[in-house]
Amino acid sequence: MAQQKRDYYEVLGVSKGASEDELKKAYRKLAKQYHPDLHPGDKDAEAKFKEVNEAYEILSDKDKRAKYDQFGHAGVDPNFGAGGFGGGFTGDFGDLGDLFGSFFGGGFGFGGGSAASSRSGPQRGESLRVNLTIDFTEAAFGCEKEISLNRLDQCDTCHGTGCEPGTTAEICPDCGGSGVVRTQKRTPFGVMASTTECTRCHGTGKIIHQPCKTCQGGGVVRRQKKITVSIPAGIDDGQAISLRGQGNAGRNGGAAGDLIVSIRVRPHPIFVREGSDVLMEQPITFNQAALGAELEIPTIDGKVKYNLPAGTQTGTTFRLRGKGIPGLHGRGRGDQFVTVKVTVPTDLTDAQKDALRAFGDAMNGKAAESADEGFFGKRKKKK
Repeated sequence: MAQQKRDYYEVLGVSKGASEDELKKAYRKLAKQYHPDLHPGDKDAEAKFKEVNEAYEILSDKDKRAKYDQFGHAGVDPNFGAGGFGGGFTGDFGDLGDLFGSFFGGGFGFGGGSAASSRSGPQRGESLRVNLTIDFTEAAFGCEKEISLNRLDQCDTCHGTGCEPGTTAEICPDCGGSGVVRTQKRTPFGVMASTTECTRCHGTGKIIHQPCKTCQGGGVVRRQKKITVSIPAGIDDGQAISLRGQGNAGRNGGAAGDLIVSIRVRPHPIFVREGSDVLMEQPITFNQAALGAELEIPTIDGKVKYNLPAGTQTGTTFRLRGKGIPGLHGRGRGDQFVTVKVTVPTDLTDAQKDALRAFGDAMNGKAAESADEGFFGKRKKKK
């Protein structure tokens, strides 16, 4: 008696309303898990692999899926109407090169799929990342900094070929210079082709008989380099600058990588940055708050004068327009916001204490009356 087939949705582990992306993701995972090349001689894995292929072949086709949803397995049987699962899997394997690449060392396909990229072609160098700490004002107005780093540069002796001057590399006879070898294997599911890195040339596509003595055949050498970095005005903490071509050298004629400079800004003892604005607190005396005064306010440009109005309350904030951080690429400039804080003296002499008592007596409770008028008095007037 033939074994009853499992529900295709159950085989793939998805719900009946699964999207195409969900079906594809589930199929790729299971096909990778049960692939026969990973389980040689395992009949159970081979059967599950075939079952997964069959389920995906039906559910990935809109017409077949509709018939299956309506009639079950009978709806996709070759003897039931048109269409159906006729034996061999006919699904799309065009995107499975990356799926099995990690197992076969390169590309994978049915009947000769896409070949793996090899190390024989031009390879871009790796990008490098360094941290650079600058001062608050350097970030505001821009500056130039010199940094040191270790990087791979092209060998000056062999100019990146890896060969001793006067000699050349031999094209690898095993892979013909491609860096990979291709094999085909006939299976119950068709001809399966795989590519692996050439073991003779280790994927380079060439054999160097006389390696360069300077770089030992690598084509690159490690050097200590000093590079001048231009920091633009207005850069903020955490932002980065990319210097194209200042990373590690490429190989086989490939371009060099980039240098990514991550900026760290030291905190300022007075100023706090908020976007393009600068915030600060300015201490003032009771006399200055009560009588008004001409203050000298520090800014990132230097000190400026500001006339503080009489009767200014502690916590009042005023604005100095255009005294903030310049915008990146010259896009305007922010403002500076100054919050005044009245300081209360702590070490008073007897004479000063007597003067304050006399001042209090002279006020005769006017401050309290003013406060009462300002809050409770207004409430009474509204009645």
